[in-house]
Amino acid sequence: MPNHSAEKLIRLIEEHQPDVVVTLESDIWWQQALEKIHSSYPYRVNRPLDNLYGMHLYSKYALEDVQLVDLVEEGVPSIHCYLLLQDKLKIKCHFLHPAPPSPTENKLATPRDRELLLIAKQVQGRLGPTIVTGDLNDVAWSPTTRAFRQISGLQDPRIGRGMYNTFHAKYAFLRWPLDHIFHSEHFHLVQLQRLPSIDSDHFPLMSELAFHQVN
Repeated sequence: MPNHSAEKLIRLIEEHQPDVVVTLESDIWWQQALEKIHSSYPYRVNRPLDNLYGMHLYSKYALEDVQLVDLVEEGVPSIHCYLLLQDKLKIKCHFLHPAPPSPTENKLATPRDRELLLIAKQVQGRLGPTIVTGDLNDVAWSPTTRAFRQISGLQDPRIGRGMYNTFHAKYAFLRWPLDHIFHSEHFHLVQLQRLPSIDSDHFPLMSELAFHQVN
């Protein structure tokens, strides 16, 4: 929210042309600033908030069965929907930003852990293509993230490829991989890239996945 370098984000979007853009901690200022990309992203979900938990979704593809809900804590939303590709393929997407453990927010990690494990159980055993992504406020090696992967059955494309430390962008010696993407076996990773700073405390993370049919 304190960052108003919208043009830096817009330039990255114009350069890379992602199919889906998700912004976190975005308020009404950011919603208005990103109106410049509306022509490229006709399908959108808006939840501007001034509590550091606002969330916006921009998509080139149609969205179906959109659910914008506060799963665990009031004022901490998540977006759940199907992304409809041109060949009528449906991809179930979960976009998350659970509140972290913090002396000023949650003294315990319980709300964050509850949200991650709740989604893991929803995904568990699902046969269709699925993606879960967002700022999970947790590192990849924590017990909660390990439990999420085990329960959900989703894959972490970073394994064997690198850390992709996205936070804190302004402190080179104190960085952690807090922004994640997990996917079902229906996808191959094409590339995973930490993009240049947009003056946020997080670096943008860009993922490119290729769908393949699972027999």
